[in-house]
Amino acid sequence: MEEGLPGSAATVLTARADHRRSTWSTVKRLQWPSWMPIDPYIVLLLGTVGLAALLPARGTAADVASGATTAAIALLFFLYGVRLSTREALGGLRHWRLHVTVLACTFVAFPLLGLTTGVLVPGLLTHQLQQGLLFLTLVPSTIQSSIAFTSIARGNVPAAICAGSFSSLVGIVVTPLLAAALLVSGSGGFSTDALVKIVLQLLVPFLAGQLLRPRIGGFVARHRRVLGRVDRGSILLVVYTAFSAGMVQGIWHQVSPARLGGLLAVEAVLLAVMLLLTWYGAKALRFGREDRIAIQFAGSKKSLAAGLPMAGVLFGAHASLAVLPLMLFHQMQLMVCAVIAKRRAHDPEAEPAAAPVPSETARPGAGTASPSR
Repeated sequence: MEEGLPGSAATVLTARADHRRSTWSTVKRLQWPSWMPIDPYIVLLLGTVGLAALLPARGTAADVASGATTAAIALLFFLYGVRLSTREALGGLRHWRLHVTVLACTFVAFPLLGLTTGVLVPGLLTHQLQQGLLFLTLVPSTIQSSIAFTSIARGNVPAAICAGSFSSLVGIVVTPLLAAALLVSGSGGFSTDALVKIVLQLLVPFLAGQLLRPRIGGFVARHRRVLGRVDRGSILLVVYTAFSAGMVQGIWHQVSPARLGGLLAVEAVLLAVMLLLTWYGAKALRFGREDRIAIQFAGSKKSLAAGLPMAGVLFGAHASLAVLPLMLFHQMQLMVCAVIAKRRAHDPEAEPAAAPVPSETARPGAGTASPSR
């Protein structure tokens, strides 16, 4: 999925060097192999799903896993709050037309497309798969992969940084509200209790992190590698708990190979529509090439790191089917966007200069260099 470090000039220069290495490491990961990048974190997630299938948590173990997951989600969003600089995200709003465009794609166009998938039930998708598909259209954009792909394509990297940061900030509030309005109440859907859990497990820790950011932000930034493992470990725990519950309840019998193939086809169409809409829509709005690249990569992707914990809170025991569409879409967007970014880099109108390095003014979520953010 970056933070500006207060202090001496030497500290700032060190932070810039660290971020340059982190971004370049992510870019190389996304480019290899260039035609089909595999996010290593997806492999870990799939391994966690396999573990839950073979050794699901039951009885007391399930209760312990559920409690640990609740605490892990709270810690995860506390760290998000510490890392994300609200001032810096809002500071990027001077390029307000670009950010409004990205937000409209993320929280308006995507959900509208998600709602249309309701006509595919029960012919192509089950109700729960469709609800998971709709949920993925509600989560915020990525940060790290948007930056990396925009850099590869020689687009407006500072705009991609601010767009991803602002989308994450807005998503903390907007995603639960959209879920409350659009997801169906009842089995596996949204409820008032889920809204209370969202406030207590996500919003309150995030706000606490924002309040404590001036005191501990430097410490978190200096130890971002270690804390990044906490991020990823927390999400793996969420996935294990959700898929364990699904195995115990036997809900995986609902997912036949035909249903899975239908889900992949629908997600491929969804991604293609959003990639075309962000590129040609930005062109119609008279954005320049570099801005259009930032809009396309920030406006067409969804954050795995933000979506999985939210799904665990929203869907509870039914979260396994709810997070499956997001996990599949995440890998699909990486593969497709890597190819597009490489092609954009060779556009005749592209500047031959080296890929730009993000400045100190927007480095949210520096705790992980994973493109899943």
